[in-house]
Amino acid sequence: MSNPKPIERRGLLLVVSSPSGAGKTTLSKRLLGSDPNITLSVSATTRPMRPGEIDGKDYHFLSVEEFRRREQEGQFLESAEVFGNFYGTPKEHVFNMLEEGTDILFDIDWQGKQQLDERAGGDVVSVFILPPSRAALEERLRKRAQDSDEVVAQRMAMADSEISHYAEYDYVIVNDDIDKADTQLRAILMAERLKRRRQTGLRAFVDHVIKPHD
Repeated sequence: MSNPKPIERRGLLLVVSSPSGAGKTTLSKRLLGSDPNITLSVSATTRPMRPGEIDGKDYHFLSVEEFRRREQEGQFLESAEVFGNFYGTPKEHVFNMLEEGTDILFDIDWQGKQQLDERAGGDVVSVFILPPSRAALEERLRKRAQDSDEVVAQRMAMADSEISHYAEYDYVIVNDDIDKADTQLRAILMAERLKRRRQTGLRAFVDHVIKPHD
């Protein structure tokens, strides 16, 4: 007997946010490297292309005028200005991927997450990564970069602001062990993929199961 075809499903938008130093980047890289059914969102940006970057793979590089035009036409799911450059997520491309059953990972902050909720709420699954303690977060920031005490203090203040939005997220993971946090993130993704409303081919599958066939 041949194996049944996978049940068609709609993809999801997995938002992973955290204060700097809490482990978001490491967890995201692990997930992308181990799961072929999820891909990183490719943003449009007005910043200059860096050596080794490829247009359409790393970013969609646009002029400020073109970015503004697309933004005014509502072509972005979310957009923001960071250090004088603009970033945005192309809406049409994302929705096409969702229809094809592809999941998309977003490495964005709480403000970008709010915009996604407004424009694609039913497809969004949001996870906030917390450090195990304030002391641990400060230690990670000091180890990661040789910054002055003043810069570390600024990063910690920014972390306080980020953490204050944890309650706006669907799930919260305390990253006190990277392997455990990795397992928890994968479990969230698996459970969300199995939600009935996302399995668009479920009705046809069930009909095939319960109805006799010649």
